[in-house]
Amino acid sequence: MQKIAIAIDGYSSTGKSTLAKQLAKALGYKYIDTGAMYRAVTLFAMRNGFIGDGRENFGALVKLLPKIKLNFVPNAKLGFSEMYLNGENVEKEIRTMDVSKYVSRIAEIGEVRHMLVEMQKEMGKEKGIVMDGRDIGTVVFPEAELKVFMTASPQARATRRYKELLDRGEEVVYEEVLKNVQERDYIDSHREFSPLRKADDAIEFDNSDMGLVEQFDRLYSIAQRYIDKA
Repeated sequence: MQKIAIAIDGYSSTGKSTLAKQLAKALGYKYIDTGAMYRAVTLFAMRNGFIGDGRENFGALVKLLPKIKLNFVPNAKLGFSEMYLNGENVEKEIRTMDVSKYVSRIAEIGEVRHMLVEMQKEMGKEKGIVMDGRDIGTVVFPEAELKVFMTASPQARATRRYKELLDRGEEVVYEEVLKNVQERDYIDSHREFSPLRKADDAIEFDNSDMGLVEQFDRLYSIAQRYIDKA
């Protein structure tokens, strides 16, 4: 059966990664979480004092970009690959609220986007891939056979993110999570380089009122139709 490329874009906290991961596993496809790549660069910037607590030194970050090595390493127990930054497993650290505060600012930097887009294109040269992010269907894989644009109300997304952070043991306030979601929406949609937007031929997928099972069943059905047409 012919394999295809599946691009899943959308707003923060729509569950893109969870759904893309499930879909890739069900189809036997490779999964690439591009958001993890931007989060890893953000973590690098934070650790080196290039962003945080009112500090922004993007020029210094850009100079050190060649020193950043990102790898997805499979974890058989978890059933998916984890993000490694310069040989260190940072999967848990990149999912914190602290990183979420700054990731959209780092993702605005043209040099960062150029570096990561080139990495992503290389990763997806072969078909049989599910990749999620902000600009997959518009910039990374505009030729993808199936493009999905995920959306949900800010309140629904903030509630999901809030519960997720609580489950991880973080001390968070719902209002702060909602504010972060709204701020990221604005930055992602208005940045100069590769702004978040729905590709003209993408399927809009609003999951505001959907549970995980319904979301997966619907997207899996859509994917099967596109694979059958390939």
